[in-house]
Amino acid sequence: MKKLFAANWKMHKTQAEARQSAEELVRLAGAALPAGREVLVIPPCTALAATASGFAGAQNFLVGAQNFYPATHGAFTGEISPAMLLDAGAAWALTGHSERRHVLGESDEFVGQKTAFGLAAGLKIILCVGEKIEERQGKRLVEVLTRQLTVGLAAVPRDCDPQDLCVAYEPVWAIGTGLVAGPAEILEAHALVRSLLAGVFGPAGQQIRILYGGSVKPDNAPEIIALDNVDGVLVGGASLKADDFSRIVLA
Repeated sequence: MKKLFAANWKMHKTQAEARQSAEELVRLAGAALPAGREVLVIPPCTALAATASGFAGAQNFLVGAQNFYPATHGAFTGEISPAMLLDAGAAWALTGHSERRHVLGESDEFVGQKTAFGLAAGLKIILCVGEKIEERQGKRLVEVLTRQLTVGLAAVPRDCDPQDLCVAYEPVWAIGTGLVAGPAEILEAHALVRSLLAGVFGPAGQQIRILYGGSVKPDNAPEIIALDNVDGVLVGGASLKADDFSRIVLA
């Protein structure tokens, strides 16, 4: 399977800035991108088309969306549908990011509804899971990840194409804090995710990519990428500068 290097730009970049960053990323990493790697940039929805235009003609450079509403259309002021995202150039979308869960109040059930709906609508999905610091300290890792994955995948067809789904393990305490889970912590969590995926999808669960996210930077990316069951990374702050993210992509 190809390793996936995903950049979550969150609430940053205008259309012009997004296009410039995308073009610079292709210039820095496009020709040197190793075989077996894909690059995914997830900008604000206003910059989806601009980012896609910056990737025009580049192989293995994809665009994704940070959020969507699980409906085809309707009176959902401020929301955006999967079809609109596909029309703007997105191939992927996030569900369950910690900021959607813990800042904006999305429940496990709603995350699961979005995950299944997005896949059915033709998007590829990265389902994010992870524990808060008090859950980690309370030795509740297994409980939290089991709940988030079980509910998050409950409505996903068991014959889902494993290439259409990723799980990103993001310990909430390591997102934007400068803290990074150590190799043993990453191995433990990713092994648990792999076991849970195998329990849900059978042998196909071995083919679903598991990404690590949480203060990934150019200097720690090579060690993280080399770990068992780490099939890529989901990068936040370090992805905003094309130079930094290109160094992660080429790690």
